[in-house]
Amino acid sequence: VLFSAYFTLQVIYARRKYKISPPETTGHPEFERIFRAQVNCSEYFPIFVSLLWVAGIFFHQGVAAVCGLLYLYTRFKYFQGYTMAAQESRLGPLYASARLLWLLLGLAAVGLLAHFLLS
Repeated sequence: VLFSAYFTLQVIYARRKYKISPPETTGHPEFERIFRAQVNCSEYFPIFVSLLWVAGIFFHQGVAAVCGLLYLYTRFKYFQGYTMAAQESRLGPLYASARLLWLLLGLAAVGLLAHFLLS
């Protein structure tokens, strides 16, 4: 949640800096990159939290926590990269965060299967 708040604050600061009033979402290219980075991160947040929760309950809390921290770090690097340049700096962290989501999905699935099939 703190990361989401940080990303939202960056959009607010960019709106003030470039004088772009809500509900406008276009304007200065730097504002548009910050806005899109925030929206992209927000779109994946419910998926991340859900997978983290299920993997933590049904697989292992420690493994899920490490995956969650790595995911947050890669999303932060993605945000930083996207705000600087729309293509070059964001792709590596984007792919890394996607792999971590797939890993969390796999852990959640294994945990659920083990819970319901072995119970």
